[in-house]
Amino acid sequence: MNYLKNLVEYQKESIDVGFFYENCHRLFGLNLIAENDGFSKKIRDRSIHRPGLALAGFLELFSYTRVQIFGNTEIRFLHSLSDKKREEALRKFFEYDIPCIVFSNNHVPDELFLNLAKEKKISVFNSNLPTTKVVYFLSDFLDDQFAPQVTIHGSFVDVYGIGLLFVGRSGIGKSEIALDLVERGHRLVADDVVFATRKGEGVLMGTGSKLMKHFMEIRGLGLINVEKIFGVRAIRYQKRIEVLVVLEEWDSSKEYTRTGLDQITTNILGVNIPTVILPIFPGKNVTVIAEIIALNYLLKHYGYDAAVDMKNRLEQGIKNKSERIIDYFEHDFE
Repeated sequence: MNYLKNLVEYQKESIDVGFFYENCHRLFGLNLIAENDGFSKKIRDRSIHRPGLALAGFLELFSYTRVQIFGNTEIRFLHSLSDKKREEALRKFFEYDIPCIVFSNNHVPDELFLNLAKEKKISVFNSNLPTTKVVYFLSDFLDDQFAPQVTIHGSFVDVYGIGLLFVGRSGIGKSEIALDLVERGHRLVADDVVFATRKGEGVLMGTGSKLMKHFMEIRGLGLINVEKIFGVRAIRYQKRIEVLVVLEEWDSSKEYTRTGLDQITTNILGVNIPTVILPIFPGKNVTVIAEIIALNYLLKHYGYDAAVDMKNRLEQGIKNKSERIIDYFEHDFE
């Protein structure tokens, strides 16, 4: 795909503990127990770690570069130790360069723990959520932060709940099609610059840039703010990319699909996205076709493929030597 040939994959190498707290406090209600001058420390690993074995003395495989989660198991284990043994276990634990520590179930560490964390400049947080929820939310946040991304030049619109990403040469009319779709009640996700992020296996999420947000450049008119003109109903911040629509000028020497039996996909960050190559020419109503692309994708998702249905009908017709659509319609001469 020419328009996606030079995509450069990138991902964050680290995030600050301060950034981690700011977002997780806002999203999941993470509470600050002690900052300890640790907000500038770096989190470099997307995974989290429960340090039960490390506290028990097995430190050979201690994943200390990860965010450490203290749940009921770790707390009860520490309480089962004598004061001397507990201090020894914690001092060994704090010998490592840990980015930060999170307590679940609203647990609050004791004075010894807090003094050691302060000494090592490690921030301590807690949450009133159970450990499984804390693990789920923090893992999802870190996965998102360290997910591979690419930047795509295109327009991205939510059409009937299906994320259609329009790409094509500069000036071919991607923004105008997106604007027409918004005017018909669909929602703009991003225009011009689309950040595509792989989430989990087989999911590609798209969003715009903080700078552009929902501004759009219409040639001959200039910049417009879609949110201000059409209201909040006309925008959304992110959406799964489900179909790639490649806009091309009509080329009579080129073969375009006539039946839709050939399924074309485009690989972006390891995710295969169904692709429609759409030739355009003056007078062609691309907006309506875009809506049909979204509806047809929905039909396929629910198990109906018009091209396969027609193919089966043709095969059956050939087998039965062609039949009329009805056998006899009584006295119908209109």
